[in-house]
Amino acid sequence: MKMVGRAWKFGDDISTDHITPGRYYHLRSNMPELAKHVMEDADPDFMKKFRPGDFIVAGKNFGMGSSREHAPLALKIAGVSAVIAKSFARIFYRNAINVGLPVLIADTDSIDSGDELEVDLGKGLVVNRTKGIEIRVKPIPEVMLKILHEGGLVSYVKKHGDIKI
Repeated sequence: MKMVGRAWKFGDDISTDHITPGRYYHLRSNMPELAKHVMEDADPDFMKKFRPGDFIVAGKNFGMGSSREHAPLALKIAGVSAVIAKSFARIFYRNAINVGLPVLIADTDSIDSGDELEVDLGKGLVVNRTKGIEIRVKPIPEVMLKILHEGGLVSYVKKHGDIKI
């Protein structure tokens, strides 16, 4: 699975409250509306700059805080192709895979906001087209790649039945 888009970079410790601000939590039954506010507390102008297909890039511990499954789902509905970070909060990582949002662990120091990236999940590679460099990502376990390929855990189970590990 190959994806191309621009990078939008954030720092360390981006919480689920940064991703989906708590003041909009009443919208959790209207995910397209909630998705209009993703990353608003980290960058109030994010959704004005962002285009569907772009990537979120971050430092360490992306998705920390509460276990809101709405956070990765809102990112996916907003059109984020993938989140690339140095590390993820464990629950966010699994929730993202479960909703079909690719999450990639990589050294993000050489990526800046606005860089054009090409991500190849199968090869575990991020190509920064702007800077002409390749960045290897930590391999995603095969079962998780299959879940992502199907668009999330529910779609995977509907199509294949139980997960075979």
